[in-house]
Amino acid sequence: MPMIQSVERALRIIDLFDEQTPELKITSISKKMELNKSTVHSLLKTLQKYHYIEQNPENGKYKLGMKLAERGNFVISTIDIRKEAKKYIIDLSNKTGQTTHLGVLNGREGVYIDKVEGEKAVILYSRIGRGIPLHATAVGKVLLAYQKTEDIHRLLEGYQYTKQTPNTIMEESELQTELEKVRKQGYAMDDQENEQDVRCIAVPILNHKNQVLAAISISTLVSRVNYQELEEYLILLKKAGQELSEDMGYGFFKDSE
Repeated sequence: MPMIQSVERALRIIDLFDEQTPELKITSISKKMELNKSTVHSLLKTLQKYHYIEQNPENGKYKLGMKLAERGNFVISTIDIRKEAKKYIIDLSNKTGQTTHLGVLNGREGVYIDKVEGEKAVILYSRIGRGIPLHATAVGKVLLAYQKTEDIHRLLEGYQYTKQTPNTIMEESELQTELEKVRKQGYAMDDQENEQDVRCIAVPILNHKNQVLAAISISTLVSRVNYQELEEYLILLKKAGQELSEDMGYGFFKDSE
């Protein structure tokens, strides 16, 4: 399979940076790449546009951008949690007959990294790898609610509140109130806020530092599952969330005091 030259060159530029060479001038990059400065400049500007490369305003040198840290953290965070969570979402799906999901934060949205369809489930909109809005889903609300205050403000700065249904939260003040409610009750609900006739509940998965790693959820059809049944599912979901959090180290230091 033929390689795309511009992509290969961009990746080679990223690989030039390491602990010994955290910053480089464009002349150094051109020399190492054996390319003229105009070509390198175009590649750098493209990488800079998407925040994979940044330029130090003080000396004009280039360095790796925060997008790489974000993607790296995302990859690391999904390796163990997906493996550890699998048995729990399978068990929840078997016990409820509903679709269960595992979601993590990826930039300003959530993303499903695993899914189990229950025998009673007819929800088709979700898929592994699909991005989900933070303001309109139970998983998104949980992932947002358990961030640090400064990180919540950063994530919501300039956030686009897309109206999914008539029930979708469309203002930050309303969302902040909802996030406080999530933290108090320990779970989030999406009551037909992302999809009509779909109601979801989600709980956080926390680590030993009380940081949110992921969220697990149960999705139901309003026309088939009433609030009483949802309350029964919530008991199972909370138990699974607590046990999975403990597997990931939550409460370890507290119990060791």
